[in-house]
Formats: sequence, C-alpha cells, structure tokens
Amino acid sequence: MVPFFVLFTVVMVAPIGYALWMSLFQEQSSGLGFGGAQRVFSGLDNYTDALSDDGFRSSFAHIALYCALYIPVMIGGSLALALLVDSALARAKRFFQLALFLPHAIPGLIASIIWIYLYTPGLSPVLDWIGALGGSWDFYRDDHVLASMVNLCAWQWTGYNMVIFYAALQAVPREVIEAAVVDGAGALRTALRIKVPMIASAVVMTVLFTCVGAIQIFTEPKLLNQRGAPAIDTEWSPTLFIWKAGFVRHDYGLAAAASLLLAALGIALSYLVTRLGNRWKAATS
Repeated sequence: MVPFFVLFTVVMVAPIGYALWMSLFQEQSSGLGFGGAQRVFSGLDNYTDALSDDGFRSSFAHIALYCALYIPVMIGGSLALALLVDSALARAKRFFQLALFLPHAIPGLIASIIWIYLYTPGLSPVLDWIGALGGSWDFYRDDHVLASMVNLCAWQWTGYNMVIFYAALQAVPREVIEAAVVDGAGALRTALRIKVPMIASAVVMTVLFTCVGAIQIFTEPKLLNQRGAPAIDTEWSPTLFIWKAGFVRHDYGLAAAASLLLAALGIALSYLVTRLGNRWKAATS
C-alpha cells in the first residue's frame, strides 16, 4: 500500500494543498508600481472575488445546460448500444465493440480538431452534402453550438462507456434472462426490466464519472471559441475561467480559489449522484 499512498500524496494531496495555500494570497503592487509586486495574505478574498464575478457564475449556468443535454444523450446512447450488442440477435459482437470503442482511442484534442474541420464552412464535406440536398446548417450558430459540442464529446465517450455497460451485462446470470423469456417477456422488456436493473452499479458509476468529467470540459469550448463561435466566450466554462485567470491575467490566487470551488462542486455532485444511485439500486433490487 505504501507506493500507492506516496504517489497519491505527490499527485493529489500536495497539489491541492498548494492550491489552497495560493488561494489565500494576492499579488499587490507596492508604492506607485515601481517597487514590483508582493504577495500579501488576503484570507477568503479570492473566493469572494470568484463568486462575485459574473463570468464565473455564468460559466456554471453554461455547464448545467451542457450537462442536461450531454449526460442523457451519452449515457442513453451507451446503454442502448450495449444492450443491442448483448442481444441474442447481434452478430459480429467483437467487431462492433472495437468499432464503437475506436473514437475513444483518438486523443481528445485531435478528435476536437477533426470535428472543428467538419463544422467549418468551406472545408466541411458534411456541410457540402447538406447544401447539395438543398438544406443549410451553421454548427457555430448560437442555438446550434451547444448541440455541436455535445455531439463532439458524445462521439468520443459513447463507445468507452458502452464497453463498461457491455462488460457488466456479461455478468448477468443467463438463467435469469432465460426465465424472463420463458415467462413471456419480450426482448425490450427483458432489457429494461431485467438487464438494466441488474447493472445498476455500473450505470451509477458511469454517470458519476461522466458528471465529474463534464464539469471540467475545456478543450472543446476552447477550440470552438477560437473558431469564432459567438456563444462561446473565453469564460464559457469554469475551467476556461480558471485558465484565463491564471495564464492570461496572471491572478494565481483567484485561479486557485476558482479551482477549489470547482472541486467542491465535483465533490457535492459526486455525493448527490451516489445517494440517488443508491436509492435507485435499492428500489430495483
């Protein structure tokens, strides 16, 4: 156990402690600004500054809207695909597992660049096909850009979570499914009333990881902002706000405080998902 705790301390505990220490200080110029800057203790001022910042508060509203659309699409799609691959009528199961998982093997930055190419007018063959059919679409428009971002992220993570669900489905006793079939349950009813409740633990775990990952989204809105999407500003998500505070404004105390506030949200969200998931598992057991 010692190597684990040493590594955990180095990569988790120490950085969090350092961020906590940084969040309690601010850089202030001395005199008329000719004497340089000095770090002074500010207590909780960085936290109040972050919470009073309109951009930081708005970023949580953006993330809430994104999660409300992304999580059902991604989890629902992953579960549906896993159930289809696990069905008795499915053929070439190994091939479809690999084919659906392959998008996750592509690094997130590369995947985002590929989709940005597919979204860009004048470059995208998808837009050319839509135009050839007499239609039109703007992936960067204010009322389309959120769906474009959800599509990008769901494409990358659906296959990964499908593999998790499919592995859990393999542990479902076959005799239970056979008994349901003998009792007259159809394929859809067997999937929804037998298989899904029996993999509730895997579903809860996946939803938990998805929620924690979704509130940390950075690459996708960053690239969409650089491509000129009007609705995606430089503080669209909490991580973008933290990046701008730390590496553009060089306000490391504010960035550290905002990071810890985001971590607190992740902990609260994890607790909520776990409690609701345990209630669902208890109700379906």
